Amino acid sequence: MSMSELSRRTVLAGGLAVAAAGTVAGQARAATAPGAASAATAGEEGWITSTLSRMTLEEKVGQLFIQNVYGKDATTPDQRNVPLYGVASPAEVVRKYHLGGVIYFAWTDSVQNPDQIVGLSNGLQKAALTAPVKAKVPLQIAIDQEQGVVTRIGPPATQFPGSMALGAGRSAPDARTAAAITGQELLAMGVNTNFAPVCDVNVNALNPVIGTRSFSSHPDLAAELVAAQVAGYQRDAGISSSAKHFPGHGDTATDSHVAFPIITHTRAQWESIDAPPFKAAIREGIDMIMTAHLAFPALDDSGDPATLSHPILTGVLRDELGYDGVIVTDSLGMQGVRDKYGDAEVPVRALLAGADQLLMSPAMDDAYAAVLAAVRSHRIHPSDLDAKVRRVLRLKYRRGVVTQPYADPAGVAATVGTPAHLAAADEVTDRTTTLVKNDARVLPVAAAGKKVLVTGYGVSTTATLAAGLTDKGASVQTLETGTSPTDAKVAAAVAAAGGKDLVVVTTMKAWDTATTDTRGGQQKLVRQLIASGVPVVVVAVRDPYDIAYVTEAQTYLATYSYSPVAIEAAARVITGQVSPTAKLPVDIPVKGDPSTPLYPFGHGLTY
Repeated sequence: MSMSELSRRTVLAGGLAVAAAGTVAGQARAATAPGAASAATAGEEGWITSTLSRMTLEEKVGQLFIQNVYGKDATTPDQRNVPLYGVASPAEVVRKYHLGGVIYFAWTDSVQNPDQIVGLSNGLQKAALTAPVKAKVPLQIAIDQEQGVVTRIGPPATQFPGSMALGAGRSAPDARTAAAITGQELLAMGVNTNFAPVCDVNVNALNPVIGTRSFSSHPDLAAELVAAQVAGYQRDAGISSSAKHFPGHGDTATDSHVAFPIITHTRAQWESIDAPPFKAAIREGIDMIMTAHLAFPALDDSGDPATLSHPILTGVLRDELGYDGVIVTDSLGMQGVRDKYGDAEVPVRALLAGADQLLMSPAMDDAYAAVLAAVRSHRIHPSDLDAKVRRVLRLKYRRGVVTQPYADPAGVAATVGTPAHLAAADEVTDRTTTLVKNDARVLPVAAAGKKVLVTGYGVSTTATLAAGLTDKGASVQTLETGTSPTDAKVAAAVAAAGGKDLVVVTTMKAWDTATTDTRGGQQKLVRQLIASGVPVVVVAVRDPYDIAYVTEAQTYLATYSYSPVAIEAAARVITGQVSPTAKLPVDIPVKGDPSTPLYPFGHGLTY
């Protein structure tokens, strides 16, 4: 064990204790969620009522919008904002529209490092709170930090392997720890809203947009871990959590970012498959629920996406499930919601359907004006607008954003990526690697003195895995081949395997030859390495379903994530430092036969 690994793992108990109990700051901010049954305090109701009474129509409508802004700090002009908003700096965008919130992405330069993030967060809050208006309302500052494949803030922030990995680990306490630590670190950086967890039940192995973002293909397991994560984010860390994507995005082979999915579940199937995780989130007091841009004819046969469906958002979510928290749309820039109506009409229809907040409207001037016009004409009744704004204000008050809008820059280093948090992440992740197949008893490997080739997907993935095996005494050659290796790269890998004691090959969505691996090169790579006669360990570093397409593999591990924390755990499993205990959280179907499991839910080997 290296000194760096030792230092991370010896403080495990402290990390888990911090996550379980919540930091003092998190406990101070955590409050009764908007959907909970307890009565609002007099102070809360007084603030909401007085704030609402002072707000102009423009300010009220602004609270319904959460937008992305370009720039690493609040006040420096960034010309990428001008075509979208007519002003250059993020602070000007906030003030122009009286925004309710801002969402961060790497591609907007919002998330470069923790110190930069806290500076941006505080600068945006200052812009909102010093605007020349009577009603000073702080921002929701939001992000999609699901962990796993959807991770916006990388190291030094603590990384976890994501939802499906936690599903494999089968531990609600571990899921809660992951959310608590993630939430505490976000809050330290001034991010008070996380669009997580994913509630979708991934029953379709060919799902291109959810996949490992889902906890499981089994509703009960997904519901249990969803509830645990909501508690981790909201109770332990004190940030808002958002369950997504209602009414359920788990059974589609279409990506709503680029097309319009149709879910063909019956009403009874929705009740038994899709609904349980959302019901669990509501019982746990979830602050927000995010809509899906898909048709669900059993719930609404109009052909409209759920985001624009009154029967789904109001009829099912509000009236049937009794949810009274904030309903937020998924990004309105996604194609799944733009096909039928124009960019100005979509926000109005979403609000009429029952949504409270609009995420990332692509034509902000048009959208903002359209909502204002809809209220002035009473197409959206002013009392309905006030009800939506009250929900947003209530969330901000109960979550502590009103009383503590700013983050302390001096507290970042004491919270983000601490040894205790990193150790806890290692321990959680060690319980998520699944040994699916070990027919030749290749694993565990006594690595000392072995000649090993690490090849396959990912420059950083193969390098991290190689470093882990080198640390255990192996002599490692690394040859990265990408997501779609050419015949020449496959031949080079096979040649490099010659004279080796072991080959470890990583795959990443090797099943998806339609998009990711356009020529089936990953499958060819695995087969030709196996044919070379050298023992081969296949490590699926995203979807566990790859094994159905390379059944020749005799040794197969699933990590559900290519995050370094997952790859480091895989190295510990390969070398026997950690015995695998995780079970498949999904069925892996036979290739071409989704109804027949090749490896069923719950399968998993150990040694």
